[in-house]
Amino acid sequence: MKRRAFVISTLGTAMASRLSGLPLGNIVDGSTTRIESEDINSRALLRDEYDLHFLAVGDWGRNGADHQIQVAQQMGKWASEHPNDFIISTGDNFYPSGVASEHDPLWHYSFENVYTDFSLQWDWYPILGNHDYKSDPDAQIRYSSISRRWKMPARYYSKTFKIKDDVEVLFAFIDTNPLIPEFYQNSEYGPHVSGQQPEKQIAWLDELLQSSKAKWKIVVGHHPLYTAGPRTENYDTLAVRKVLQPLLTKHRIPLYLSGHEHSMQHLKMDNNCFHQFISGSGSEVTPVKKGLSYSRFEASIYGFMYFSLNQDRLQVQCIDHQGNVIYRTILSSGTP
Repeated sequence: MKRRAFVISTLGTAMASRLSGLPLGNIVDGSTTRIESEDINSRALLRDEYDLHFLAVGDWGRNGADHQIQVAQQMGKWASEHPNDFIISTGDNFYPSGVASEHDPLWHYSFENVYTDFSLQWDWYPILGNHDYKSDPDAQIRYSSISRRWKMPARYYSKTFKIKDDVEVLFAFIDTNPLIPEFYQNSEYGPHVSGQQPEKQIAWLDELLQSSKAKWKIVVGHHPLYTAGPRTENYDTLAVRKVLQPLLTKHRIPLYLSGHEHSMQHLKMDNNCFHQFISGSGSEVTPVKKGLSYSRFEASIYGFMYFSLNQDRLQVQCIDHQGNVIYRTILSSGTP
C-alpha cells in the first residue's frame, strides 16, 4: 500500500474506533445554530436609527460626461458605507433626446456602464423627464423586463414600503409632462403626450393619496412647483404648480421631490404644507438664485441626495461629487 493511502486508512480507522464508543447524543447536544443570510451580510452592520434609506439623483444621462461618472462614483461609495434600500431617478434619464428603444446603446453608455458599484445594483425607481419624451418614453417602461434593477412599470405608478411596526411609507411616482399644456403643441414632446389624458392621472393620484394609510406620503415628479433656479417663472413650473399644488395641500403631503433644475435645492413656502426638494445635478449644473424667501438651501453643484426616515423623522442630506455633505435637514412627521 502506498504511504499516503496507508496514512489515510490508519487515521480513518483510529477515528472510527474512538467514535464508536460514544453515544450519539454526546456528539450532537441538541442545540441548533441558525444562521440567516442577514446575519452574515456585512451591510447589516450599517444599520442606524432610521428604517428606510434611499438615494435620489436626477438629470444624469450624458454617457458619463460632465461629472456624471464622478457623481456615480460617490453614490456608490456612499451607498457602500451607509444603509441604502433603493435609488430614485427624478427624470431626464437620457440626454439629449431619450432612448429610441429598450435596446438603445445609451442604456449601456449612460446607465449600466456608469452606475457600476455593487451598492447601486439595488432597485431603481425612475420617472420620465421632458428629455425622455423626445424619443420613445415607453422604451424605458419596456426596459424593466430586461434589467433586474430598473423598475418602471408604467409612466406613473406607486410603491409602498413597510418599516418598523408595519408603518407604511407611500411613494407616488408621477409623470408631469402631460400636465404642461404647451407640450401638446411642441413638435418633439407633442406626439408622446398626445392622448395621455392627464385628468386620469390626477384622479388616480387623488384617490391614491386619499385611500393610503401611510404615515409618510411622498410624491416624486420631474418638474418642480417652485425653484430657485432659472425656471422660477417658466411656463412648465407654473403649469405643474397649478395642477399639483391643490392636491399636495388637500392631502397634507409633507414632501415633493423633483429634478429638472440642474442643482440641489430645499424650498418651503410659508403657506404650504409640503417641503420641496430638487435633486437634478447628476451631471451638468445650472445657476441658482440667492435670497429667495422660500429657499432654505440652493447649490449649483454636482451631486445627489440621501434620504433616511423612520416613523417620526425624515433626514435629507445633499452630497456633492467629491463626497462632501453640503447640507442636512430633518423633517418631523406631522409638522410643517
